[in-house]
Amino acid sequence: MSPPPSRHARPVALPAFNGRLERPSVPTSAIVIGGGLAGLAAAVVLAERGVRVTVLERETFLGGRAGAWTDRLKDGTTFDMERGFHGFFRQYYNLRQLLRRVDPELGFLKPTTDYPILTPTGNESFAGLTHAPLFNVAKLTWRTETLGIRDLMKVNVPAAMAMLRFDRPQTYAEFDQGTAGAYLDSLNFPALARQRLLHVFAHSCFNPQADMSAAELLQMMHFYFTANYDGLVFDVADRPFSRGIFQPLAELLGRLGATVRKGTSARALLRQSDVGDGQWVVETDGEALTTDLVVLATEVPGIKTIVGASRGLDDADWRQRIHSLRVTNAFAVWRLWLDRPVAAGRAAFAGTAGVGPLDNISVYESLEDESRAWAARTGGSVVELHAYALPAGADETAVKKQLLAGLHTLYPETAAAGIIEDRFLLRQDCPAFAPGSYLLRPEVRTPFRGLSLAGDFVQLPFPTALMERAASAGMLAASTLLDGLGVRPEPLWSVAVRGPFARSS
Repeated sequence: MSPPPSRHARPVALPAFNGRLERPSVPTSAIVIGGGLAGLAAAVVLAERGVRVTVLERETFLGGRAGAWTDRLKDGTTFDMERGFHGFFRQYYNLRQLLRRVDPELGFLKPTTDYPILTPTGNESFAGLTHAPLFNVAKLTWRTETLGIRDLMKVNVPAAMAMLRFDRPQTYAEFDQGTAGAYLDSLNFPALARQRLLHVFAHSCFNPQADMSAAELLQMMHFYFTANYDGLVFDVADRPFSRGIFQPLAELLGRLGATVRKGTSARALLRQSDVGDGQWVVETDGEALTTDLVVLATEVPGIKTIVGASRGLDDADWRQRIHSLRVTNAFAVWRLWLDRPVAAGRAAFAGTAGVGPLDNISVYESLEDESRAWAARTGGSVVELHAYALPAGADETAVKKQLLAGLHTLYPETAAAGIIEDRFLLRQDCPAFAPGSYLLRPEVRTPFRGLSLAGDFVQLPFPTALMERAASAGMLAASTLLDGLGVRPEPLWSVAVRGPFARSS
């Protein structure tokens, strides 16, 4: 087994895999549908094992929801626009293992020193915490001004203990039918403490509290806080993801003999008879491609469309699982080029609460090189605002007005700034983790030989979230297909799979 990516990382047990070969014993081809993190992770693992891989990506850029594309400002400056800021937490073990293939020292990631939560009534910080999660719980509780002794005496301790007793089967059996909002209500936290300490967990996967599984919320708290010995302060990319991640990964795939085809949409799969070669046909916009293996790694709408149009995927239970998938509420990303700088000392990234739909603020000249160069040349600032889980029918004009009001409240110096240019994105393609959806959620393995699923929507047997969930699913999808060829799996890593006070099985 390869060395652990962190002294705190735990190897994921993969008892179902028996493969021992380094490469398939016969020439093997694979098509990976989707060039996001999940698809590229699967493609890299397959190509490293000698599989002849073709990646089909419908967009003209790679990366999916973490991708970036070239744009141009009115002054002629080119830049890479992204779907929004992403933090690289240090317990993203499998994602980091993927990135080390192209940057062994992870030199494009730079550490932050704080993870502040800003509100109109005061701020919190996740800085200065040790690598001992239980001590962190006590320290955060002790130092926050929103939890006094009387407040602590009112907290529903049995409900709060569920955060420390995470156990996948038991937690989902007990809490999946309830909503995250109802669970947070049951804690009986003071409103300000809930806003500052818990809001970030409830919103960070884009789902609204009223339509998110309480069990999924508890998994996120476990993954990010109560089982995370690598800390809540994260790393950030110092350049656009296109240059830091996706162009290098495409180049790596090229060196491994793989082909990456951007601007190509897969429309349907045809499962050929198991009698004979048992291959798959992938129908694209203009041709039909034959392959031995398929990884279906698009976002939820794409998965549903492709499966719905496919022939031969005749397992009714599995099709129902795919049909049950849905996306959550829309989210907005608004990047602003301002004519003056934000105040000195503003955090590169700050979570927010209590200011309408605004969920975080990023100061891009403190993050990426191209924004840093623009700010240095013009004396301005590049600021990005995010809003998650927007209500249905959210209006762009109204959302912008609310986001700007939130920015001005928390960073008052921006009220006098002029907006030189802006880019606004409103998207609705993140997976929903609705109450009661866990048992229906499909796994990486499918009923069909040679087909696996990958993405942040799949059910995984260990705690993950967001980018780490996507990368982990891609690696597991590749390993699942390789195991059918007798080839060894890719090692996977995780935080502890159970909470420190989980009940005995």
